[in-house]
This record gives sequence, structure tokens and C-alpha cells, in this order.
Amino acid sequence: MAKTFPEGFLWGASTSAYQVEGAATTHGKKPSQQDVINKDNYQKYGFATAEIASDHYHHYKEDVALMKEMGFTAYRFSIAWSRVFPDGVGEVNEEGIQFYRDLIKELKDNGIEPIVTLYHYDLPWALVEKYDGWISRQVVEDFKYYAEYVINEFKNDVRYWTTINEQSIIVQYIDQKNFIPEKYQGNDQIRYQINHHMNLAHAIACKLVHELVPGGLVGAPLGYAPVYPLTSQPKDVLAMLNAEDLRNHYYTDIYFKGEYTKSAMIYLEEHGLAPVIEEGDMELIKEGTSDFLALNYYASECCKWCEDEGQGIRYNGVNRSGKKGDLSGFETHPGFYQMCKNPNLDTTDWDWAIDPTGLEYAFRDLYTRYGKPLMITENGFGAYDTLTEDGKVHDDYRIDYWTKHLQALKRAIDKGVEVLAFCPWSAVDLLSTSNGVKKRYGFVYVDRTDDDPKECKRIKKDSFYWYKDVIESNGGNL
Repeated sequence: MAKTFPEGFLWGASTSAYQVEGAATTHGKKPSQQDVINKDNYQKYGFATAEIASDHYHHYKEDVALMKEMGFTAYRFSIAWSRVFPDGVGEVNEEGIQFYRDLIKELKDNGIEPIVTLYHYDLPWALVEKYDGWISRQVVEDFKYYAEYVINEFKNDVRYWTTINEQSIIVQYIDQKNFIPEKYQGNDQIRYQINHHMNLAHAIACKLVHELVPGGLVGAPLGYAPVYPLTSQPKDVLAMLNAEDLRNHYYTDIYFKGEYTKSAMIYLEEHGLAPVIEEGDMELIKEGTSDFLALNYYASECCKWCEDEGQGIRYNGVNRSGKKGDLSGFETHPGFYQMCKNPNLDTTDWDWAIDPTGLEYAFRDLYTRYGKPLMITENGFGAYDTLTEDGKVHDDYRIDYWTKHLQALKRAIDKGVEVLAFCPWSAVDLLSTSNGVKKRYGFVYVDRTDDDPKECKRIKKDSFYWYKDVIESNGGNL
């Protein structure tokens, strides 16, 4: 097998608009639902707001220079809908779209391929106030208005497009990734209704890229975790199949087959959770086929059989403290499956299983199932990083994590899987959706705290220099 990664393989990293940019309500931008959610998180938990984040809006040239120094050939980022259309539709914010023109030009001038995500959790707040956001079908038309403008604007500069970030994670953690008005809270059917509306929006975006972008390629960036059975007992293996169908295939079958996984849909129908599907919806979804699948892979999951003894459905809890074992609960679907801790794997401080082999498994399984190219748009190790007195960050734990995951990715490639890019999370430290800025992921340390943004000074971590060497050798020194 080849020692290095394939010729033309794209090396880079990822961010998202509301987590890195700042300038959340300035320069013509109006709030997104994440701006509102993060203000609430600050009041409840002391986590930073999105007002400044990593201040990428004012540091983008410095950040691109750091990417170039590492050797990036790609950078995956998202465009903030409410920066382009502050009210969701209507007049474009010229200052907002100019920021992305400038960013994309800076990337291309430095030999870095932009990989654009159209939507990363940050729906314009105006549309939440207007009609409850993704809960309403009107959002599909408004998304089309936004997406058509952006794709047209950058059709000659951007080849790779990703649509809606992590639909599966939005379903699982709906209150963190969506603002859910009080009248809908506790109504689990809306999880799948929102997802259906997102599937329509995804299909529309795919069609627009195919129609407007010369040689354009488009796919979804999906939060993906393969599921293992807790034991080899047949019922645990059946639980694994059920969990894979509802947590994974329910999304990927839409992207590549244009249909909902039958077993998952039957389960949702039996429990009053299935989305309302209108005439013509599935035809539209079939027309909007993906060219590739982008994976946000952090961890694998584990499950066991769960008898239906009258207990209700519950969805995954979250660890907000960063202390192992503080996860507030596991997803449970009685008579179908129950998620659980994998006793064979260590975890991060936030209870995410560390499993490089799971990446290899997922890539091989998905490529066998669909035969479509894959890429990594997120993969990373959230940790408390320490800035030493002499201004350094020694993150050997992160280097170890990425080394082992890249080795696993290479093994998948050696088994015939077509992989386009490795864009881990994240290019620079940024605002974690559920844990503020103290949970760090970047190659570059951003000097700020949850309470004090300081000057957001950039400091290269040890992983910065490690990744530079990896890219220079095209993965040959792993």
C-alpha cells in the first residue's frame, strides 16, 4: 500500500460562523437563534456568548496566514445566514456578504480550497420570531431564497459545498441546536418534523449546486457515530441494528437513496413521531442527490436491548461540567434500543468515547453501502488546554488522538474507500456549542476566557507544528 495519502488529498480544518466569527450583532448582522441560545447559556452556566467568540471577523487574515503556514489546501467554514440576510429574507446585507467575498478571496490567494457550509445551527432569529423557525414549512422556501443567492454569488469560486450541519445531532440535542418555543417543548414529533424540513432544504441546495456551479460537488456534513452492541447476545445485536437504522441510516438513506429507512420510519409511526410528509416531498428529495458524504466523526456509540416496560422515550443527555461520568443520561427507546457506555473504551472529560477504529469502520461501512466519496469535516479532541508561562500549549493528547484517527483513515483508504479531505475540528479555538470556550479543540490557542475575551491573541499549539509536518509529508510520517 502507498505510504502517503492520495495525490490531491485535501488537508485543512473546520470552523462554523457563530462559533468563531464574533461580530454577532454588528456590521449589519442581526441575531441568530444560536446567539440567543448562547446568551441563555451564559446566564445559566457561565459559558461565553457568541458576541465575540474568537473574533475571526477581525482576525480572518491572520487566521488564513496561520492556515497557510500549516500548509492547508482546504478550509471548511460556514456562512451565517443572518449576516447575509439579517431578517432571513429581503434585502441583502452588503457588508455581510462582502466579509465572505474577502474571506474566500484570501483563501484562494493563499492556495486554500474553500469548503462552504450553508447552515450550521444559526437560523436567523427573525424567522424564529416570525413562524417558529424550522418547525414551519415556510423555512424551506426562505432557505431556498438564501441558498440560491449565496450559491450564485460564489459559484465560480467554490467547488465543494456542504448543506446542513449535523441533522442527526439536531434531532438528538434539539434544545441546544434549535430554539424551541415553550409551547413545543416535550413534543418529540417536532424533532423529526424539523429534520424533514431540513431534508427538503438539503435537496434544494443539492439541486442548486448542480444547476449553478460548474463542476460543483455537494453533500451533507453529518454527525456520525457507528453503534456497537454491548454484548454478542442476539438481542443486543438487534438493538444495534435498530439504533443504526434510526440514528444513522435514517439520514444517509435520504441523501443517497431519497427515502427514509423503513424500519426507522415504522418505529416512528408506531410512536406518533413520524414527520408529516406532503405530496411531492419525496420526489423533491430524490431529485436532490448528494455527490459525497462529509462526516463529523468524534466517537463511536454503544447500545443494548431495552424491554418495553412502559417507560417513556428519552434522548441523550449532555455533560456540561467536563468531569468524566457527569453525562446526564442515555437515549432510550423501549422495545428498540438503549444507548450505554462502552466498557472497552476510554473517554474524553466530556464522556465522548475515544475510538479511532470506529472511524475506519464507519468509512468502510458507508462506502460499501453507498459507493460515494467521503470526507472528514469534523474530528477533534475537546480538552482543557494550559497556556504555560512561556506562552506555549503542549497538547500531546490531541496529537495522539489525531495521529491514531489519521492512521485509521489511511487504513480505510488502503481498503479502497475514496476519501477527499481531512478537515478536523478546529482550525482555531472557538466557542463550543454546549461548553463555552474552555473546552478547546484548535491547532491555534485563542487567548480568552468565558468571562473575558481579552484580545483573542493567537498562539500556536504543539499540534500546530505536528500538523504542519503531517501535511508536508502528505501523511507519510504518521
